[in-house]
Amino acid sequence: MRLHRRTVLRGMLGGAAVSVGLPTLEIFLNTNGTAYADGGGLPRRFGVWFWGNGILPARWVPTGEGVGDEWQLSDQLAGLAGVKDDITVVSGMDVKTGNAIPHGSGPAGMLSGAPLIVKSGDDYTFRAPSVDQIIAAELGRETRFKSLELGVRPDTGLSFNGPDSKNPPESSPRRLFERVFGEGFRAPGDEPVIDPTLRLRRSVLDAVLGDAARLEGKLGARDKARLEQHLEGVRDLERRIARLEEDPPNLAACVAPAMPAEDYPDVDGRPPLPEINLVMADLMAMALACDQTRVFSYFYTYPVNNILFPGMPAGHHRLTHDEPGEQPQVNGIVKQIIEQLGVFIERLRAVEEGDSTLLDNCAILATSDTGFARNHSLADYPIVIAGTACGALKKGLHYRSPSGENTSKVLLSLVRAMGLRAASFGEDDGMVTEGLGAIEA
Repeated sequence: MRLHRRTVLRGMLGGAAVSVGLPTLEIFLNTNGTAYADGGGLPRRFGVWFWGNGILPARWVPTGEGVGDEWQLSDQLAGLAGVKDDITVVSGMDVKTGNAIPHGSGPAGMLSGAPLIVKSGDDYTFRAPSVDQIIAAELGRETRFKSLELGVRPDTGLSFNGPDSKNPPESSPRRLFERVFGEGFRAPGDEPVIDPTLRLRRSVLDAVLGDAARLEGKLGARDKARLEQHLEGVRDLERRIARLEEDPPNLAACVAPAMPAEDYPDVDGRPPLPEINLVMADLMAMALACDQTRVFSYFYTYPVNNILFPGMPAGHHRLTHDEPGEQPQVNGIVKQIIEQLGVFIERLRAVEEGDSTLLDNCAILATSDTGFARNHSLADYPIVIAGTACGALKKGLHYRSPSGENTSKVLLSLVRAMGLRAASFGEDDGMVTEGLGAIEA
């Protein structure tokens, strides 16, 4: 059967007809396809902090194993010295989902536990939701924003709801500020402003659910998934509308940050990454402290980027392949990146929440798109975890896998640390039913 592309879901509300539009479904196309804790009542938060172009394993892996003084940071991890007691480094783990596309298969396998879908050439999409969205489906119900995605540089991001459904990151500090702390933001203690139209708008989805159920019976599996993703987006909007009518949470650490500059221009062709990172880190810390969201994805750099870093003669990706020998310039770039991860972690730790800190109540997964960048390896994958998710995770630890264990075990432990009752994580060769007990408290 065929449906017209202008088909809408219809229903009645208060005697008036209402409708909700549909996403682009395959059924509309021709055959060629020519579109939200514990810990004293404080919430748990989850985030991904991502950088592109991998590491040098020989300079990444810490020396020694265990806790405290039993291990020491490596050369590339030296930028985390100030937060060593607040992090866990996991090494020796492998992404098991195959390496069909360099720089693409790694993040797909790491963040979703499933192989990617190759569309054409190097164009791909995640086959399964990324871990941030798996957690946001639960934690996001309680906050104004189901999740926030941000980038220090413009790009399309790696947060997926499912196939062909990506959550683009905001790379402008000013626009991120206006979105989170502009219209609609209320600090703890502020009186709610009730818009009389909100109840009507929030009821529209309920009115069209009957029509949606009938439509689902006419759709194939992929179109059903797209329709559900579309309706979940509408539900997300309506949850945000409902939050505007409620009293904000009593989070004493919440202080609206200062408005960022409008622009952060390049200097001699080099973007001011540390300057932008500091502003974005402060915005994200307050977005979490003010309970605007409990889930985020933070992209420092992206796969295959050729950013000119200070003191380097060529772009990052190019150097990973062209610099000979032990690659001291690539090593210098990774060290600069990890120093900025340290800045971000320190900003979260600086926010006090009762007897703990914002960092204590977070679980932050820091990772990249490959292990050894020169050969796009998915072995000995870089994994740093910051925070304890309100005591669910250990800290001050280096765990090294003796057998190249599946990285999905780390992800399952993180999902469970956030309070989700997950029996497994991943699909096919990426699927696991046991977490990594060594990092669990």
